Amino acid sequence: MLNLFNDLPANFNEEQFDDLLVHKNLRIERIVSHGQSSPDGFWYDQQEHEWVTVLKGFAQIEFDDGKIVDLNVGDHLNIAAHQKHRVRSTQAETETIWLAVFYQ
Repeated sequence: MLNLFNDLPANFNEEQFDDLLVHKNLRIERIVSHGQSSPDGFWYDQQEHEWVTVLKGFAQIEFDDGKIVDLNVGDHLNIAAHQKHRVRSTQAETETIWLAVFYQ
């Protein structure tokens, strides 16, 4: 993949996760969502830190303390390791393209 906006999924029933770069203490991933959200009661509890930005679309991240963060195009957020969070919503009318950087 040479362009983050190419090779989008033909089927939007599930999110698409593509590793762009994997290194010892670093992973860069493109995520494509289309109206998806985390299942009720599900929380990510990751071992690594995650820096995430929205390149296209809109998303909401919810934290287990009740805080909700809106992510519009260009907004970015750093999520500390083991900070429980979930995708509350993504834009249903068009794809949301995320860039996520996971690091130790």
